[in-house]
Amino acid sequence: MADSTLIFLVLGATLAAFVWGRFRYDLVAMAALLGSVVLGLVPGDQAFQGFGHPAVITVAAVLVLSRGFERSGVVDLIAKQLLKVGERLFLQLLVLVGTVVVLSGVMNNVGALALLLPVAMRMAREHDISPSLLLMPLAFGSLLGGLTTLIGTPPNIIIASYRGGVTGESFGMFSFSSVGVAVALAGLIFILLVGWRLVPQRAGKASTEAMFDTANYLVELRVGEDSQARGLTLRELQQKLKEAVPVLAVVRDEKRRAGHAFFGVLREGDILLMEAGPEEMKLLEDKAGLHLGKEVEEEQDEEAGHDSEEDEEKGTGEAAPEHAPAVVEDDSKRNSVDRKASGKPDRESKGVDTEGLQLVEAVVRNDSKMINRTVAQLRLQNQFSLHLVAVARDGGRLRQRLHEIRFRAGDVLLLQGDESELAESLSTLGCLPLASRNLTLGQPRMLLVSLAIFAAAILAMLLDLLPAAVALSTAALVSLLVGVLPLREGYQAIDGPVIVLLGAMIPVGEALETSGGATLIAEAMLAWGSDWPVVVTLVVLFLLSMVLSNIVNNAAAALLMAPIAASLASGFDTSVDPFLMVVAVSASCAFLTPIGHQSNTLVMGPGGYRFSDYWRLGLPLSLVVMAVTVPMILLVWPL
Repeated sequence: MADSTLIFLVLGATLAAFVWGRFRYDLVAMAALLGSVVLGLVPGDQAFQGFGHPAVITVAAVLVLSRGFERSGVVDLIAKQLLKVGERLFLQLLVLVGTVVVLSGVMNNVGALALLLPVAMRMAREHDISPSLLLMPLAFGSLLGGLTTLIGTPPNIIIASYRGGVTGESFGMFSFSSVGVAVALAGLIFILLVGWRLVPQRAGKASTEAMFDTANYLVELRVGEDSQARGLTLRELQQKLKEAVPVLAVVRDEKRRAGHAFFGVLREGDILLMEAGPEEMKLLEDKAGLHLGKEVEEEQDEEAGHDSEEDEEKGTGEAAPEHAPAVVEDDSKRNSVDRKASGKPDRESKGVDTEGLQLVEAVVRNDSKMINRTVAQLRLQNQFSLHLVAVARDGGRLRQRLHEIRFRAGDVLLLQGDESELAESLSTLGCLPLASRNLTLGQPRMLLVSLAIFAAAILAMLLDLLPAAVALSTAALVSLLVGVLPLREGYQAIDGPVIVLLGAMIPVGEALETSGGATLIAEAMLAWGSDWPVVVTLVVLFLLSMVLSNIVNNAAAALLMAPIAASLASGFDTSVDPFLMVVAVSASCAFLTPIGHQSNTLVMGPGGYRFSDYWRLGLPLSLVVMAVTVPMILLVWPL
């Protein structure tokens, strides 16, 4: 069998696995690489040379520098100003999308989105608007901003390196700017004037209650004299229940201790603030003897000075479905306890202080170690001191039991943990916090130092003193040495799955070229378009790359389409630059699906979007980008 046929079979299986999504894309890419080695398409002694490729090193360095910007307070300084924009939706979109476009040009676009996503959520909550109106434009803006510079997005780095291999000279830092800035501005104007109207409104208010309805599930349960829970630690209680029912707090002697920090044994009279729905309530009563008994309700009524008429209305039955459990809202500013009675209006009961429970919302990233794993497999409580309170998916709370849930990218989690350790735990797990956070300005000295280091790297690239990979790697190293970023965070900043994807797919992309597969595809396109102007072929190339980027990682799309673009340029006997530029732009136009780019996946859960929502704004935006890109490329990079 010909090598070209074999590489088509490998790539076909790889693309099918990407679309299926059963296995993470880095594992699929590694399988494609090893399969190519076994079939003789990639020499064994060159199998892992892709991991030392300049494009891979550059991407890793940019990720470290991006985290340094966050750590030093550069972005927080900007974000603090964004919150002052006011109530007009147009202005909110202008500052949010405009800012992410600018930031994405100088740092990783996923990093830029991750930094502004909490700001957008807070803005939506403060002004009582649907977050879906802000988040999809914000995600698409991060993709548009990545088009403007070499380091803005991995496809640009890949295309620049590929051009170096073909012509002997790579694209520079701002070689993409003339076309990229025009495209980004056109996309920004379209989103501001027309695009936001095409975004569906989901979950009317951007509040925790709107997504999780937590107030209906937090209950107070008492450890009685005959409770099986008496004498058990919280960990032993969960093992007995075989259920991840989180205990948010233990009240003893009128003092409350956070559940994640309570390591003693339960005693008679302890009150547990727990996350429990009707099924869990029955489980807690049957297996642990925890319930809102008559004694508890009488004590509450006596302490609150309730009259007998109110006692009658609230009821004192012991059966979980029939009596009304006390429920506590998770907002730390509220101290009210609502009484839910079947078919009856809510009643107010004794106030319970929920301050200090440290509940935080977080979204699961594409590269998270949580994906396709359960609470027990992750050992959230034991290893990370985190309680999982609730999970939302597609804008609504999941009603299945917590221990049964296998996490997916884009899931929104409600977690409890120690405030001082939350940030590190979420970073290790691969989650992005969404809850309102206190914006800090960082250390002014580090802020200036981080900017100075980055500026020096850019200057070295512009003056051709150092190659991009060396200049940016040096900047990342200096940032770590001077303390802009701790070494541990530097390693955490490097997106492992993306690095593996690039390192594995680079040799596979080269195999597409050396096997003659790229030439066969180019010849077919040339034969089809021989009677048409070259510009038509550029449009077709744009559409193919764009479609591919929406079903696989954009870096993989660039790696696969670059050899085809070069073969087309050779067939037309024209400059390779316009063809490579078309691939660079189109590979970053993953606007049609939530799986085409990490930015799209990150906003899916918080925005409450469905899979089919993306094309409503994404398709017209893609057409606008193409309509601007092709003429601009022919103007700046003539055939």
